[in-house]
Amino acid sequence: MREAPSLDIVPALQAAGAAIQAYDPEGMAEAKPLLPGVEWAEDTYAAMNGADALVLLTEWDEFRMLNFDEVKSRLKNPVMIDMRNVYKPDEMLRENFDYHSIGRPALSGASSETEEIGAS
Repeated sequence: MREAPSLDIVPALQAAGAAIQAYDPEGMAEAKPLLPGVEWAEDTYAAMNGADALVLLTEWDEFRMLNFDEVKSRLKNPVMIDMRNVYKPDEMLRENFDYHSIGRPALSGASSETEEIGAS
């Protein structure tokens, strides 16, 4: 957790008004005292229930093999922000996700708009 991106990203999202539901198969016990105000889910899919978007901050194997139909059934809208470039943009377009990743064009299954999220 010492250099985990979540220690910067989660508080920034909270400061912008986001409510965070999170799950990490390996780091939750250590993360809980470092990330106050986060609702900790019991599993990967429970963290998505009713969320506006899915943000991938880690690349554990179980996050690499998501059931996209299950993800879409739990999210309000099929929006994924992939901060680890786990998924291929063309695959996410085929699955009709609004997909945003680092250093690659954003893709929307609903339109052909693109934008880029820069990396620093």
